[in-house]
Amino acid sequence: MNKILIAEDERNLRNLYLVELQEEGYTVVVASDGREALDLFRKERPDLVVLDILMPGMDGLELMGLMLAEQNQVPVILNTAYPAYKDNFLSWSADAYVIKSADLRELKREIRRLLDEHARGEKEQGPGAEG
Repeated sequence: MNKILIAEDERNLRNLYLVELQEEGYTVVVASDGREALDLFRKERPDLVVLDILMPGMDGLELMGLMLAEQNQVPVILNTAYPAYKDNFLSWSADAYVIKSADLRELKREIRRLLDEHARGEKEQGPGAEG
């Protein structure tokens, strides 16, 4: 079962993502800010991370940079209400960029796509491959 870390400061969205993604069969870990997300990233070793960009303490772009510096193979989805950040070169390290919506079909589709791609990549590397 794939583990997903969600970093989202808005409580209602955090709860929505938790319920919806658990119903899809994922193990879901949620954080309310960037610092908590970084701690959980290190502790939980998620298979995929979904980050809000505008969060208190540490924004999602800074958080993504720290996470990828430690584990550059983990897929990252930036999930934000602000389409303008897509043109920010700092966001280009993300594997996907999804505009927030109450309809989670696009987010779920990107999660599945990235997890499938990541799983195929691990199979191609074979056992014991460094990554």
